[in-house]
Amino acid sequence: MQNFPVDEFKSWFLEVKRDFPWRDTPTPYEVWVSEIMLQQTRASVVVPYFLRWMEEFPSIESLAAAPLEKIIKIWEGLGYYSRARNLHEGAKYIMENFGGELPSREEELKKIKGLGPYTIGAILSFAFYQKKAAVDGNVYRVISRYFLSEKDVPALTERVLPDHEPYIVMEGLIELGALVCTKKPQCFICPLKEGCLARAKGMTESIPVLKVKKKTIVLLRHIGILRFDKYVLVRKEKTGKVMADLYEFPYFEEQIHSGMLFDLEVSYQGDLPKVTHTFTKYRAHLYPSVWEVHSREDVEGYEWILSDELKKLPFSSGHRKILHILEL
Repeated sequence: MQNFPVDEFKSWFLEVKRDFPWRDTPTPYEVWVSEIMLQQTRASVVVPYFLRWMEEFPSIESLAAAPLEKIIKIWEGLGYYSRARNLHEGAKYIMENFGGELPSREEELKKIKGLGPYTIGAILSFAFYQKKAAVDGNVYRVISRYFLSEKDVPALTERVLPDHEPYIVMEGLIELGALVCTKKPQCFICPLKEGCLARAKGMTESIPVLKVKKKTIVLLRHIGILRFDKYVLVRKEKTGKVMADLYEFPYFEEQIHSGMLFDLEVSYQGDLPKVTHTFTKYRAHLYPSVWEVHSREDVEGYEWILSDELKKLPFSSGHRKILHILEL
């Protein structure tokens, strides 16, 4: 195995590392929350969410005691809401089984909902300073290129971690993948360029082998904003659905026409600008229109909410954009 320049690499990382609120001397709880937030989300986007989260839920105990709707509202905009629900469930589990303290053993961390191999490795490394690999997409690129191999990247990663301060090298590998060893790498400024086998063989852009992206499914939805006096009709998506615990306006696959909706007599008030909403493998084109309801009646699965209260509720991202356009 080629020599890994540990000291030089540490120096490089400590010089270029970005300043984030979850770095330097974080608590295990802060490491856990930041790593969950950083999944599938850019670090720069996470910063305000992390700060707001820590202000609202400064401890595992406060998170476990908080109502789920408040947690989802604080998370609103980060997407992949199962991450927030898992944090809530995990906090309750930690309160019940570990006295409110995040455990430092891998076997115990595996029992906490939402913790996979990467997050467990990150917690053990950055919270408890253990010699443990945390392989995300960034690290996978760096290590597979450095060794010109995609076989057992976690094991290869652990091989380059030193016994002394392994967490610095581990975090440095993540930073290198984020800033330098990107999809189109900047090899000329890479601190590992001398030992990188992919660079030596001119294969930096062919490894790792790119996976075929799933085809995006396009959805066309007509959104009905039904209003009666100061009330608006919305529904909260059920548990188990993609948008679980999030509120949305009624939507239909077909264009809405004047007359009746949900057995309610309605009158057309006007259209709002089109909104595009991307989630998981879908891209939804939303066409909102406003309708006045002649009398407020109960609609199964929906509820009438005062317009002033809507902004306090967590909405799915596309419907939240419509809410902002409405300026209720």
